[in-house]
Amino acid sequence: MMTRRITQLLIGLAMYGISLAMFIRAGLGLDPWDVFHQGVSQKTGFSIGVVVIAVSFLVLLLWIPLRQMPGIGTIANAVLVGLFADLGLWLIPGFSHLGGQIAMLAGAVILNGIASACYIGARLGPGARDGLMTGLVRRTGWSVRLVRTGIEVVVLAVGFLLGGSVGVGTVVYALAIGPIVQVLLPKFMVPERVKATDGTTSGPATEPVEAVPTAPAA
Repeated sequence: MMTRRITQLLIGLAMYGISLAMFIRAGLGLDPWDVFHQGVSQKTGFSIGVVVIAVSFLVLLLWIPLRQMPGIGTIANAVLVGLFADLGLWLIPGFSHLGGQIAMLAGAVILNGIASACYIGARLGPGARDGLMTGLVRRTGWSVRLVRTGIEVVVLAVGFLLGGSVGVGTVVYALAIGPIVQVLLPKFMVPERVKATDGTTSGPATEPVEAVPTAPAA
């Protein structure tokens, strides 16, 4: 079971990084955190993959006062998404015509949804940014919607001011990613094993699927 979870996690994170590269190549707008990453990248000269990794570890520092504990998936997420984003940008060409941009955007949204369901379903820990959100929810008592919206508005605004790309892709991502992941997550969710009173495992647990984050990975 653990082999499947780790394999699924790694595949999901690789696809997530490639989908980020596809969003950038589409040139029609990014999700809020990646608008921020792109803006920082443009101002500093570092590749977007390096910025994604650096921001991930900086956000993880904010987990300390929130008493959040990272999992294997948290650390893997912090490293691999950025690496595969840079690899994707090296492999994937840009488009100069709208038809190609739209096709690339559609592919990016679908691949991102599959990737998100894949790594969330592995149950090996949230990404740094989602962990920040859940930690703030727990410590403040505010709603998930309020905390997530507040964080994403701030990073979107800062990223836009730094030169990050905001456009129709930003809106499409916000509207489409939640429903896509919600549909796919049950297919990728690795069931937890139920421990019997004697300490043995008796079989997979049957649990309701948790609410899907709007932007689960980066």
